[in-house]
Amino acid sequence: MNLKELLLKGQNFISLLNQFRIDAKDLIIKDEEMIFNNQNNKNTEVVKESVWIEGKSNDGLVNLFGTLHYNLLNKLAVFEMQGYEKVSA
Repeated sequence: MNLKELLLKGQNFISLLNQFRIDAKDLIIKDEEMIFNNQNNKNTEVVKESVWIEGKSNDGLVNLFGTLHYNLLNKLAVFEMQGYEKVSA
């Protein structure tokens, strides 16, 4: 299961996407591969990583910046947003 699927299980994250009019299919978690391949995270139950999430809306691109808290053993992920930017189409 990837991080996008884990995040989409949470109602708060879905509400955040709706607020910015981002369709879930147009969502990209930047550097997701790097997060999973980080050797420091291998033996840690809960991991916190700074992430950049890019989404497309009717108005253009929306970049969400924040902290991703995830536990792959329990299949839980939470995004804590610190900021965003909108890039017009």
